Amino acid sequence: MQLLSPISTIEHLRTLASPLAEFRTSPFGAEALDDRLSGGGLRTGALHEAAALTCSLVDDAAATLFLAGIAAREARSLKAPVLWVSCRNDLYAPGLEQAGLGSSDVIHAQPRNEGALLAVVEDAVRDGTPAAVVAEASKVSMVATRRLQLAAAEADIPVLLLRRHRGRDLDPLSEPSAAWTRWRIASAPSARLGVASVGRPRWLVELARQRGGEGFSLIVEGCDETGRLAVPALSADRTAEKAGPVRRSAA
Repeated sequence: MQLLSPISTIEHLRTLASPLAEFRTSPFGAEALDDRLSGGGLRTGALHEAAALTCSLVDDAAATLFLAGIAAREARSLKAPVLWVSCRNDLYAPGLEQAGLGSSDVIHAQPRNEGALLAVVEDAVRDGTPAAVVAEASKVSMVATRRLQLAAAEADIPVLLLRRHRGRDLDPLSEPSAAWTRWRIASAPSARLGVASVGRPRWLVELARQRGGEGFSLIVEGCDETGRLAVPALSADRTAEKAGPVRRSAA
């Protein structure tokens, strides 16, 4: 990959240090969530990371759909495709569709290893074609996250990194990162319905770290067909109390 010159690096760092209000943001559409984010939503020109709270398949699915919803809102807003980069061939199209990301809106790239994966992501962001880039990786160095953050800021394209678990007792977010936000996502019990049916899925959403703001924890209803989250009728304050504080710090 091409190395940045010292002057170019300084210019990018100055860009990152500019006030958040000067940058485009993408709200989740849930006031109780957006009000807790710096700028009222996710900064679009930035690297955002998410990881499943545990190694369970349901938590992994929740984290995947959480990022799919963000990407779906960008695809709909910009009328451009989403690039999904993974070394695995296990994307479940019907699940992504339920989160608002139709198969016609997704370009899937499958590099041979995670080193090649990071190069594909950076090249795609600098090309500027995708509305958003979603990438799945288990180990990403601090240097690599800095490069992705700089590229995302320059192109004003969100890079959404799903940090995979490498072991049952290894927290993917324990490693340092230059990401703008870092999230832990877990499945939560659905609301009881008056009839025999399946309710809208609920997730425990923990913002472990955000630049210019504090972490928090909320119970939310999973993405609808437009990629938007919702907060249950229970008040936001009581929901936060029920969810509890952020359980672990993120580097």
